[in-house]
Amino acid sequence: MQSLSNRKKVLDQKPLNFWERMYLPAIARGLGITIRHFFKPKATYKYPEVERPYSKNFRGQHSLKRDEAGRERCTACGLCALSCPAEAITMISAERKKGEEHLYREEKYAAVYEINMLRCIFCGLCEEACPKEAIFLDGSHVPPEQLRKDFIYGKDKLVEPRFEYKKEKEITA
Repeated sequence: MQSLSNRKKVLDQKPLNFWERMYLPAIARGLGITIRHFFKPKATYKYPEVERPYSKNFRGQHSLKRDEAGRERCTACGLCALSCPAEAITMISAERKKGEEHLYREEKYAAVYEINMLRCIFCGLCEEACPKEAIFLDGSHVPPEQLRKDFIYGKDKLVEPRFEYKKEKEITA
């Protein structure tokens, strides 16, 4: 019966000679390759003592950034959640109340922002989709956990800590 793709190849098997039947040349070549690898530099690192260098485009753990005044940049527009192919990001938006101007940049903010790190594939599309430059994949590796619920990161683990900018008058004085 002829195949549908017409890509069938007929292979001819020639008989093996004496040395090929003994497999000695093949064993000698394999040992030669193994001995050569003994003298090459090692590709592994002794991890706890020596950390390997990361490339410039390494994508680590997510972090939600703050602006210069220490307010959260995220405006809960949802573009990061829409662009995520693994659907790992979920958020609930809320309106800013009076007196919360020092916490949030815009009138709308993310009251709940969660990333399921077990679903995340670290593609960086959320980082590219964000118009406010609020989310970055600039952290270290995701630490190991025992329970699945510990891999759902909320704002407590994602928002970078607050820091205070000192004005020039305070620094020089």
